[in-house]
Order: sequence, then structure tokens, then C-alpha cells
Amino acid sequence: MRLVYLGTPEMAVPPLEALVAAGHEVALVVTRTDKRRGRGGHTSPSPVKEAAVRLGLPVSHTVDDVLGLGAELGVVVAFGQIIRPHVLAELPMVNLHFSLLPRWRGAAPVERALLAGDDVTGVGVMAVEEGLDTGGVYAQIEVPIGPATTADELRTELVDRGAELLIDTLDAGLGTPVEQVGTPVYAAKIDPAELRIDWSRPVEEIDRLIRAGGAWTTFRGDRFKIHAAEIIDGELVPTIVQPAGKPRMDAHAWRNGARPADGEWFE
Repeated sequence: MRLVYLGTPEMAVPPLEALVAAGHEVALVVTRTDKRRGRGGHTSPSPVKEAAVRLGLPVSHTVDDVLGLGAELGVVVAFGQIIRPHVLAELPMVNLHFSLLPRWRGAAPVERALLAGDDVTGVGVMAVEEGLDTGGVYAQIEVPIGPATTADELRTELVDRGAELLIDTLDAGLGTPVEQVGTPVYAAKIDPAELRIDWSRPVEEIDRLIRAGGAWTTFRGDRFKIHAAEIIDGELVPTIVQPAGKPRMDAHAWRNGARPADGEWFE
């Protein structure tokens, strides 16, 4: 099938690679513009652009460039931009979405499912419409969320399973999508302020926040990240931490260096 592909972050790379490996013709890859890094004016491409160049695929940063290529379908994976109606009117598109719709429509479905304490999520191939993740679903599968699963682990499994589902769905023919059923729940982008640990909350809730990634607190007035922890005898015990200005380290090694006073804790 002659396709165009729209995606940006690392999680959108495996589906692109799977499409090429399965023999689909990718006429164009659309991704975000290169980002400026540092003071030297150097720019860096998105992970999808890097993959496209490696695979020898043409790349654009403009969605309208997908028109007039004779593509049969557009495939969207974590693209991060609104696709305008005039484009959808000319070229049908499907989106690989990482939740069980209509639960967790929007930007952060993986993190929101974990933060909410969901014990199952999934990935689906859905029709792209003008609304936010409102299109019918062609195919979807469930993926369990274990009690110790991190967002990174869950995202990796969803991407791997989703790439397989995408190929299987295209090979079988899209058919007619099934309308979403249920009350929509929206997965807003995670605000860094949400990731600050409130130590008055239940330990299970704090554990989920840490497993979602980016959880932080303060210690002696400085920002302090907690990357991993365990619940032992009802108490949350950090295992991998990152003090301000330092790399990640084992929490025991940090304690040996910081020497917290008796009763001294995070703020």
C-alpha cells in the first residue's frame, strides 16, 4: 500500500520501521521541524526524521505536502499536530492510539492510565477525524498494567504490540470502523507541577506518580527527583534518586553521602 506517515517522537519510530519491513511504500514522512539545541545554533531532528533518513524516505515538515502524492492512506502515530479538514477530505488517515478509547483521548494516555491506577489499557487503530481522538476504531487489543509497571515499560509494550496490530489491520483491510462506546475521558498533557510529590497522599498514589516518570520533591531546599521506589511494610522507600545537579544514583549511596539527620525527610 502507498502510504504517508506522520509522527515525531521515539515511540513513533517502531511503527514506521514495521511498515517499511512489511513492504508498504512510504511516499513521505511528515514530522516536526528540527529543534535548536544549545548556544551554537545547532539543530537536531526528531527521532522519526532520523529514522526516515536512515530508511531512505523523503521527509517534510508540512502536512499539506501529503496531498497530490497518490497515497492511499495516511498513518499517524504521536504526531502532535492538528490535521486540517481539507487534508482529511482528500486523504483518509488512521491513527495508532495508545489507550482503549474513548478512555484517555488526548496527549498523555499512557501516563494518565498509570496515574489513575488502571489495571488495563490498550492500543488501537482508529480513523482520524477532525475531533480529538473521536474516530471509529478498526481494531484494538488490551494490555495489562502490572502493579510495578513503569510508564516507560508500558509505552514500550504498547508500541511493540501496536506496530504488530497496525500491520495486521492493514494486511486484513480496514473495513468499517466501530463507533466508540462509553464516556470519554481526556488525557491532558502532564504539567510538571503535577509531578511534585505530596507526601501526605497514600503511598500507592505516590508510587504510581514515580512510575509515571518525572516525579520530584525537594531536599534541603533543592529540587530532588525520585526515579524508582518500593513499598515496604506500607512505607515508600526510594531506590533510584537524582539530587539537583547530579546524575541518577542508588538511593543508599546518596544517603551515605548526604547523611540525613534523624527525622530529616523530603519537603
